[in-house]
Amino acid sequence: MRVIDFDRLRRWPDVEAPELVAHDATDRLLLDTAEEALVAHPTRVSIIGDRYGALTLGAAALVGDHPLRVHQDGRSGELALAANAERLGSTAVVETHALDSALVAGARVVLLQLPRGLDALDETAELIAAHAHPDVEVFAGGRVKHMSTAMNDVLGRRFTAVRAGLARQKSRVLTATGPIRGGAPTWPRTARHGELLVVAHGAAFAGASVDIGTRALLAALDGAQAPAARPGLLAVDLGCGTGVLATSWALGHPDWSVVATDQSWAAVSSAEATAAANGVGDRVEVRRDDAGASLGAGSADLVMLNPPFHVGATVHAGIAHKLFDASARLLAPGGELWCVWNSHLGYRSVLERTVGPTRQVSRTPKFTVTVSTRR
Repeated sequence: MRVIDFDRLRRWPDVEAPELVAHDATDRLLLDTAEEALVAHPTRVSIIGDRYGALTLGAAALVGDHPLRVHQDGRSGELALAANAERLGSTAVVETHALDSALVAGARVVLLQLPRGLDALDETAELIAAHAHPDVEVFAGGRVKHMSTAMNDVLGRRFTAVRAGLARQKSRVLTATGPIRGGAPTWPRTARHGELLVVAHGAAFAGASVDIGTRALLAALDGAQAPAARPGLLAVDLGCGTGVLATSWALGHPDWSVVATDQSWAAVSSAEATAAANGVGDRVEVRRDDAGASLGAGSADLVMLNPPFHVGATVHAGIAHKLFDASARLLAPGGELWCVWNSHLGYRSVLERTVGPTRQVSRTPKFTVTVSTRR
């Protein structure tokens, strides 16, 4: 295959650090394994889960100027792909898609970075099986340490044949063929929690459940005294996931405007559906955005945040710090950041420096809830 300079790829604007990589051996193995199929069917290629552009730019080197249909869950991944294409001088023709039928309709070749969650894999496999060409070949790759035989089983429910390739540099590719048609779509999924109905796509954090950190923050917010109603009050659910915080706030505070924002396609699609299912779809604006970048500085009176403590498969505080910086930018003077975090992480001093005076609202051995007031 034509080689691209993988070492020049960057994660920017996603979090960058020496231990966080923009590509790994899985990207190379997927491209090598699928090379013959890519050359044979250059006009019917779909790429799902490319992180920062390695798969897309590598495939473009094989298919030339034929458009590649690409789905990346994270908005930062899309921006990184565009930046890396420019950095490498690539002429890749990229068509960005949601995780929907247009992404894979008639596809003969699908390159898939295996997600860590089985639900995310199941939703993707269901979509491909329903809409791709009957002779589609799905090349699904991952790091061996993150793969399990359950992944073979998930693919086996959607395809008649699943073959595991030989491992190379601690990566492996599963090849699935023979899509199984028929049956009603099973995604997204819904669950009721008290009065709240949660809708979730497969890759959404916590699925249709309400994670315990969000529960702790909801309990704290229930006891909070909201600012007196006035025109223009804005609450932002930053890193909204399935939109539980945004929807709950909208239900309890009809005089407020609410924005739910997340970089994940699965998250914002789930949040839109959750808000609609609870009758507040007209009052919760959902945006797919990188750390709330499209919202104006000083525009929010309240930010609600349950930040992740990992970047992909790596435990890393980088995204949390990025979201703390974003909260400080978004809040008007006197506005409040209500945040829940794993108690052992000790974020209070960071919040004091980044946002402003911070007090503890509640604490358990597992979670701490704080409120920080913008200086």
